[in-house]
Amino acid sequence: MTQLVEELVQTEPVIALHGARSVGKSTVLRDFTDHMGGSVLDLDDVEVREAVIGNLRSVTGGPAPVCVDEYQRVPDILDALKARLNHEGSLPGTAVITGSTRQDALPATAQARTGRLHAMTIWPLSQGEISGVREDLLERLRVDPNDVISGAGASVTTRRDYVERVCAGGLPLALRRTGAARARWFDDFLRASVERDALELSRIRERQAMTDLLSLAAAQTGQLLNVSAAAAKLGVNRATVESHLRLLEDLFLVVRLMAWGKNLRSRVSARPKVHVVDSGLAARLLRLTPDKLTSVDPAALTDFGHLLETFVVAEIRKQASWLDEPVALGHWRTSDGAEVDLVLEHDDGTVLAFEVKASERAPGSDFRGLTQLRDALGYRFTAGIILTTGTRSYTYDDRLHVMPIDRLWTSVTPASTH
Repeated sequence: MTQLVEELVQTEPVIALHGARSVGKSTVLRDFTDHMGGSVLDLDDVEVREAVIGNLRSVTGGPAPVCVDEYQRVPDILDALKARLNHEGSLPGTAVITGSTRQDALPATAQARTGRLHAMTIWPLSQGEISGVREDLLERLRVDPNDVISGAGASVTTRRDYVERVCAGGLPLALRRTGAARARWFDDFLRASVERDALELSRIRERQAMTDLLSLAAAQTGQLLNVSAAAAKLGVNRATVESHLRLLEDLFLVVRLMAWGKNLRSRVSARPKVHVVDSGLAARLLRLTPDKLTSVDPAALTDFGHLLETFVVAEIRKQASWLDEPVALGHWRTSDGAEVDLVLEHDDGTVLAFEVKASERAPGSDFRGLTQLRDALGYRFTAGIILTTGTRSYTYDDRLHVMPIDRLWTSVTPASTH
């Protein structure tokens, strides 16, 4: 993301980096200023915030780029930046700002920068970033899926390894901790997100309902979202659930994966899937530990399957976020039960499709959704891949393949070449 910011500052007037608290936005911003020169205004610091509030024009009128951390603490700073752009023209590299809430969740008076603000999402660390490598699987699949499959060696990642990665997630400060210390950090993170950030962003009355909704989202992570059923379970009305769910999205705690290809067939489901933004956070919400998830208990196997899907979808979403071209992500499900966990569509209409399985094998029945999608799309279908906890990569049928999940971060180009 740092590399992308350095490239975009040459063409974009204002770049806004959004993401959950403690996800690494400040690190990216400070890396950028270390390389480009300048300093960071940290609006999480009370003294800095008070000084900025009283001197908005002079603060935003300093040498470009103006770098502001956690700008949502003083939303009026966006109006001051707008005034500068109006006066000087929309010059590239005017400002780089970060925020722990989506810009469009802020008051309407602080949003009138259409066409002059380029928003980017910083997700939790990818497995490649954690390991120090630059993943390139999506780029390689786009060029030649058969080459990717034929060139892959046997995986050595065990089921326990996958469980450990899923429970750790990708939030940097959580990764620095283990065991009870990590659990306490997640609890503090959730408490601050709900009790501080959510209350600052929206004067909600049903604080407990939002906390319960986040737990319910964790219990349904990787599954279709039924808002009416959630409202009934929580004892609130549907409008409250919708409002709180949008707030959880604005705080980057959950992500709705929208239905894809609704025009492809009339019987394709239009309901979104819900994913907690980080699998480690979801595991903590469900009080699931590696020891619990590696047991042979049927409930543990089901829980691991849902968490693993959230983990894999997040990894692919992260890799898609730094592609040179924009892509659309969604899930595909028909009324008769055929489904594909993740569909990635490029601007030219070509599609990569992924199905996630917590098992080591992929029997023919597992290809039902991918086969139907391939036949419906024809030449637009580049490849369909079942990602498993097994060890081998192979081709099952025309444009249908099996790969170990760890190929998402081990089939790579070394980071030093990028």
